[in-house]
Amino acid sequence: MAFLEAFYVFFIGLCFGSFANVVIYRLPAGESFFMSRSRCPKCKNQIAWYDNIPVFAWIFLKAKCRKCKAPIAWRYPLVELLVGVFTLLAFLKFGWTWLFLEMALFFFFLVICSFIDFDHMILPDVFTLGGIVIGFALAFVMPNRTVIESLLGILVGGGGLWAVAYIYYVLRKQDGMGGGDIKLLAWVGAVLGWKAIPFVIFSASIVGSIVGLAIMSKKTKKLETVIPFGPYIAAGAIAYALVGKEIASWYFGLLIPGL
Repeated sequence: MAFLEAFYVFFIGLCFGSFANVVIYRLPAGESFFMSRSRCPKCKNQIAWYDNIPVFAWIFLKAKCRKCKAPIAWRYPLVELLVGVFTLLAFLKFGWTWLFLEMALFFFFLVICSFIDFDHMILPDVFTLGGIVIGFALAFVMPNRTVIESLLGILVGGGGLWAVAYIYYVLRKQDGMGGGDIKLLAWVGAVLGWKAIPFVIFSASIVGSIVGLAIMSKKTKKLETVIPFGPYIAAGAIAYALVGKEIASWYFGLLIPGL
């Protein structure tokens, strides 16, 4: 039964991942992602339900459209797998609880934001600002954070990153951090509390720096090359929600015993 439950949750996550692909593609283009069925971007033919089964259809079709044989990018099953795996990990950690539902949806929207940021260097306000409001409102009923922790998370996350961006602008006379990143970190603070912020910023900075240096070394770009920071904030937030809280509690316990 435990295996079947886990598989069921994973498959539901894959289905949400399939929908995430639709949102990632259509939202920046201003298209509706509810009123029309999935279609091939190349030939515009509607995709049959059996060709829309997450991951498996991509394998069976050999990564090609059934109609026009146009290649289907590998990122489509990647998004589906990411959402499926994160949903499963949330279930394994939190079980059948309301916190599992909140975290699964949180991860789902973070994946969407990350890929939109990769593609367009934007983080839609409908997710970031909406996430701040909903995350703070749920603090009144969710067991993982208090209202004060959520409020401080918004202030420390958004305010702290805004201060860093402002100092960078004063020193370099150019923007070094997008407003979307500031709102994203405030959203993370609203959902995970203020103690998550140092962990998320540190892990995002480390991973983002490594990726950025790798990209610049391959493309021989200068140091001012712009890379999206949102995906690394999202990765840090997911890591904190799954394993980082224990690390942060240990760290703060060393610095401020009893906190």
